[in-house]
Amino acid sequence: MLRPAILTLLLLTATFPALAAVPTQDMPIVVLRVLDKATARVEEVEAETNKTITFGTLLVTPRSCKASLPEETPEAAAFLEIGELKPGHPDAPVFRGWMFASSPALSAMEHPVYDIWLIGCKSNAPTK
Repeated sequence: MLRPAILTLLLLTATFPALAAVPTQDMPIVVLRVLDKATARVEEVEAETNKTITFGTLLVTPRSCKASLPEETPEAAAFLEIGELKPGHPDAPVFRGWMFASSPALSAMEHPVYDIWLIGCKSNAPTK
């Protein structure tokens, strides 16, 4: 009874080799698309890592941005800390975690007014 299970495991292991980690490079600029649901305003913003930018009432601080090497399948991931400023209230955290350019729904920010998703990472200075 144990023999068929071991045989199946061996066949699966031989058929599907372990996936290797994709090498990435750190990039200093995060490119985000931001939607204000109340006004339907969509804006593409760039931010340097560890520098806070504002969009409406949101404070967005990218902590890291990693992109796959050019010879690999295109992918970008950014670690973001997003807070919200409301008059008379302290800065309230809204989102803290990794966002992935190829899978925006995987780790989405839940907010009634704003949507933010990662477009990619850049190595040159942000445009204004």
